[in-house]
Amino acid sequence: MEQTFNFNNELSGKIALVTGGTKGTGKAIAERLLQAGATVIITARNAPEKENSRLHFIPSDLSKAEGTQKVIREVLSVYGKLDILVNNLGSSTTPAGGFTTLSDEDWESTLQANLLAPVRLDRGFLPQMISQKSGVIIHIASIQGRLPLYDSTLPYAAAKAGLINYSKSLSNEVTPKGIRVLTVSPGWINTTASEAWLGEIARNANSTIEEAQQGVMDALEEYLMVGPPNRKK
Repeated sequence: MEQTFNFNNELSGKIALVTGGTKGTGKAIAERLLQAGATVIITARNAPEKENSRLHFIPSDLSKAEGTQKVIREVLSVYGKLDILVNNLGSSTTPAGGFTTLSDEDWESTLQANLLAPVRLDRGFLPQMISQKSGVIIHIASIQGRLPLYDSTLPYAAAKAGLINYSKSLSNEVTPKGIRVLTVSPGWINTTASEAWLGEIARNANSTIEEAQQGVMDALEEYLMVGPPNRKK
């Protein structure tokens, strides 16, 4: 007998948290989890442009330790558990120009948001997941974790590479305890944030947005085909 699966109710009864869930990729993830029947919490520094009463919004700056602690406390206080954690938050606000233009603050702020925020949230929610012997942690990394654009997003690429390797290690540790840890490394996604980043590149290079985007695509293609520039085969 053929079995059917209802994808509109597959996560009924599950509690999910999506970081950076007010716009872009995070917003799409949150909406898909809602469609699947989950109770969905989103967090970001700023409220969504359009309020959705079905989403529980927690305002918080996850680049700071106190921000992650606030989210952990509120989720466990209100819901008593978390079944799905999507560490989607990601940002790069460092200047273009390569290694020599970057300050300690550039490195620290990028590592805090892209690597240490997921680590802190995992640490806060894992004991409860391990206690219930089930849970899913998803780290949204980036293609730049393997194919860095060194001229414009070096700290971001390094942070995402660290996230990928941390995620592998965490998976090895907690999978026997019933927790799945997954990493997704997307390529280019045309979000508001990526458009703003392209605008900055275009301004710095005195070029158009289209030329800036083509330059990014060409750089990624070069890495895919032959590796970093000037690398000998």
